[in-house]
Amino acid sequence: MGKSKIIVVGIGPGSPEDMTPAVLASIKESDVIVGYKYYFQFITSYLNPGTECVDTGMKKEKDRARQAFELAEKGKTVTVISSGDAGIYGMTPLIYEMKRERKSDVEIVSHPGISAFQKAASILGAPIGHDLCIISLSDLMTPWEYIEKRIRAAAIGDFVTAIYNPKSHERYWQLYRLKEIFLQERSPETPIGYVRQAGRPDQETTLTTLEKLDPEKVDMFTVIIIGNSQSYVWNDVMITPRGYYREAEENENKVGQNIMIKSFRTIESELRNKDIPLDRKWALLHAIHTTADFTMEKILYTDPQAVEVLFNKIMDGSLNYIVTDVNMVVSGIRKGALARLGVEAKCYLDDPRVASIAQEENVTRTQAGIRLAVAEHPNALFVFGNAPTALMELCNLIRKGKANPAGIIAAPVGFVHVKESKFMVKPFKEIPKVIVEGRKGGSNLAATLVNSILTFDDAKALKPGRDL
Repeated sequence: MGKSKIIVVGIGPGSPEDMTPAVLASIKESDVIVGYKYYFQFITSYLNPGTECVDTGMKKEKDRARQAFELAEKGKTVTVISSGDAGIYGMTPLIYEMKRERKSDVEIVSHPGISAFQKAASILGAPIGHDLCIISLSDLMTPWEYIEKRIRAAAIGDFVTAIYNPKSHERYWQLYRLKEIFLQERSPETPIGYVRQAGRPDQETTLTTLEKLDPEKVDMFTVIIIGNSQSYVWNDVMITPRGYYREAEENENKVGQNIMIKSFRTIESELRNKDIPLDRKWALLHAIHTTADFTMEKILYTDPQAVEVLFNKIMDGSLNYIVTDVNMVVSGIRKGALARLGVEAKCYLDDPRVASIAQEENVTRTQAGIRLAVAEHPNALFVFGNAPTALMELCNLIRKGKANPAGIIAAPVGFVHVKESKFMVKPFKEIPKVIVEGRKGGSNLAATLVNSILTFDDAKALKPGRDL
């Protein structure tokens, strides 16, 4: 009688080229193969004549393990087969637990196999190039509350995440819930790849995004891989970079830009509501970056597509001038962006005509400056970071038909007439507006909102600071 031994092997996803030499050798030396009958088709050609194959049926894992021990304890060499890697949602843990329970002297040998997520990853390209985790959505033996905690942790932790058992006839809702959780923590544009029947003749591959993932197109034979915040799709290949090119990319950018990029990524990860239009998000990220104030999520008002519309006006040449209420706003607007786009930012506060207008007409100097600006540039983008009276003046001139601004950024700050000035500008529905509601605002905030418009073409890549 030979030495009692159970060899636990993973036969990979099913294709012959994905079986390791160690697994093939174990199959050849075995007296008995124990497994689920579906998997025997993948190893039949490697069996020695007379090798016994024992099928214990689907969902009979404990019976399978028990029969393996009973056969091994009779002196036979038994190989227990699992698809993929037997140590990943496979038979290996159960075999070791049963050895402990039985106090058995049977020797246990384990040989790894290519897991389904590894095979799927190789088909998709290189999506698991960085830190990753694997989650099964099967709640047959794991309470759903634990699974949900793991899903949220993976989403928050920015792990590349492989999903096993995403769906079955009975488990129809779990993948919908996973998508909902990930959308609370990740960008809707996060790349996703999934492979059905990986490595088998009827293999199907799909690339999509988190937002567009359709759980109805997924079944129990599918492995899903969710990318992290650095993952991307290029030439129909999903890639998660390890970081080898990061140093070169960072060297191409200025130090200040690198810091700003990291800051924006941090801010985005901490937003309470990430599911907002890109142009609003871009303005919001700039506002929070400048103020470190996350209440901007509540008080920053943007008309639909206001930032994008204003950027497009600059690009088509219809917006050439930006007029501000005070010089500090002009100081904060990126000079490199203005030069690159051919836009001029002006403040009339120091114009020698302002003092006489203010005195003669009994208005503030900022009001007088706006009157001059409207006379010369009635179609400019008007930006307010200090003086509510200047914003109120513009509103009056609009109502009189003397001004038709390309857009308005309303961010005056203070306690007198500030809220009212912002209420006054909202009814102009035809004018794209960005408003910091309430008492908050300031020149630096107004300037950064202008910068968000000037750099909107960097928003999708989340790469601010080009003109620093």
